[in-house]
Amino acid sequence: MKNIFILLLLLTSSVVLAQKSDYNTKKGYVADGYDVVSYFNNTVEKGKNEFSTTYDGVKFKFSSEKNLALFKENPTKYVPQYGGYCAYAMGKKGEKVNIDPETYEIREGKLYLFYNSWGTNTFNLWLKEGPEKLKKKADINWGK
Repeated sequence: MKNIFILLLLLTSSVVLAQKSDYNTKKGYVADGYDVVSYFNNTVEKGKNEFSTTYDGVKFKFSSEKNLALFKENPTKYVPQYGGYCAYAMGKKGEKVNIDPETYEIREGKLYLFYNSWGTNTFNLWLKEGPEKLKKKADINWGK
């Protein structure tokens, strides 16, 4: 009985760790704590501690109770692609690169986030090099 308990504990721990590694939670929350629903209203808003939830083993913040409720109704609609890592880096090299939460694109109803720092704006590179091609590569790389 004790061995079964230990086995279940190990399996549960590995699933939780696997889920967390699939998300960019460098600052403790997906999208650096920005409200992922707000992007779909063409705004970028920081989330507030009082409007937070956990989905798929990671934490999300929202700017309002309304946005929190919208997320809870359909979380897969709002979760950023590639776990909130830079879409360009995932497409170009299959790398998990941190993002600037204020650099984003909504494409075909999905949220894509990008790195934008130190003179490099990967959203501009994404557009220049072809989002359709990079998205296909990113989908393949993310699957690995």
